[in-house]
Amino acid sequence: MEHARMKGYIYGIIASVSYGLNPLFALPLYATGMKVDSVLLYRYGFAVLFLAGVMKLTGQSFALKRREILPLIVMGLLFSFSSLFLFQSFNYMDAGIASTILFMYPVLVALIMAIFFKERLTLIKVLSIATAFVGISMLYKGDGGVTLSLTGVSLVLMSSLTYALYIVGVNRSSLKEMAGMKLTFYAILFGSIVYVVRLRGGADLQPLATESQWINALGLAVFPSLISMVTIAKSIRFIGATPAAILGALEPLTALFVGVTVFHEKLTGGNMVGVLLILFAVTLIVVGPGWWLRIKAIGHRHA
Repeated sequence: MEHARMKGYIYGIIASVSYGLNPLFALPLYATGMKVDSVLLYRYGFAVLFLAGVMKLTGQSFALKRREILPLIVMGLLFSFSSLFLFQSFNYMDAGIASTILFMYPVLVALIMAIFFKERLTLIKVLSIATAFVGISMLYKGDGGVTLSLTGVSLVLMSSLTYALYIVGVNRSSLKEMAGMKLTFYAILFGSIVYVVRLRGGADLQPLATESQWINALGLAVFPSLISMVTIAKSIRFIGATPAAILGALEPLTALFVGVTVFHEKLTGGNMVGVLLILFAVTLIVVGPGWWLRIKAIGHRHA
């Protein structure tokens, strides 16, 4: 039993660290002049191929019911716009800070459930929501009065919001019982339509011209998407949703570490307080009693 729990914690750590590597692969592609839409179309395209291969090898069905198609298209669009907003925000602010603000999506889920579905706002949820927004304000105004880009903060908040809507939509639709890998496969498949359209059917797609571009594009599909999704499912199986969700705090911490050590992003004292407040707020939401969405929130990893 202890061995199984240890495996669960290891899988959870791998999942969270893998997802936190988004900036490690995206920022070098930006540095070569590649635009966000091309980066994400390569990421989504490769991820679809990898996921299809895993599903085929593990004997999972690709079959869909007619009533599932429209919800999958809508969820795919939300999924895709969440990625688009996040990756656009990297052009306006440090990726580590952006990844931390994105991580507050469980708080937004609780807020959406309270406003639109009349779910009771407990004291813990109110405290979590207030703490998260104080944390964002600490990130927005750092030491020395230097503020973050309003455009960047707005984009990453839109990313967090659209992902929260995706989670709520999945749980309130016919997709609720669909296997996580199958749901993610179709969400990415339909979501890729956004980039095909924005790139005029692929006419504006920038080619992968160098070995490093290929490595980074494949890395985006393998680590934050494939490895993260497979290992989070294993982690939940061994230790349950709540411990796996708490380990999710390693996602923004990994992104912050990559940003500071690899890309020399600056992290002020005020930023650190903001980061800790957001992590605390999310942890309160995850461990709070009766938060029925916690499994879906981590089971369908952001792409």
